[in-house]
Amino acid sequence: MELACLDLRKGYLVRYEGRICSVYFWNILRNDRRLFVQIKFKDLLTGRITELKEHGDTKYEVLDNEQKDLTYSYRDGQEEVFYDEDGEEVRCPQAAAADALLWTCETYPGFFVEGKLVTISLPQSVVAVVKDTAPPLRGQGSGLKDAVLENGVKVKVSLLTAPGEKVRLDSETLEFKERVT
Repeated sequence: MELACLDLRKGYLVRYEGRICSVYFWNILRNDRRLFVQIKFKDLLTGRITELKEHGDTKYEVLDNEQKDLTYSYRDGQEEVFYDEDGEEVRCPQAAAADALLWTCETYPGFFVEGKLVTISLPQSVVAVVKDTAPPLRGQGSGLKDAVLENGVKVKVSLLTAPGEKVRLDSETLEFKERVT
């Protein structure tokens, strides 16, 4: 199925220059009487990001995909190995799963195109352990402070959060949601 650039959204899988890519970023730009779409495609095999500025009516082939929950197992050379709910082994290129595997999750949503695993994404929220942050500030209101997580990602957390505590974050924006006990 082909869709105009204006109808694409973040997360769609498209074919661009013969490669399977995900829509990584999508934004509408207006300039006087013209409308453009600023779009970034992430190549699922190499991880390379391509930024384009297209007219709203430029068409792209959107790929039908199936989503399954997968459990991560191990890395085998340049491939990541996952298992589905039925115990079947599926593999995808390391670049297609690299961003998602920064986070430890019980299951990862996997996207299949034509029966082949092409990318792994994250659930809506992720839980991570705070490795380093300033000491908790009790009675200081409801602000945020800088923190570094065990996976090396820098985020903002509640003033009440101490090192070693678990926090829940929105996986898309890395916005702090709550402390987890």
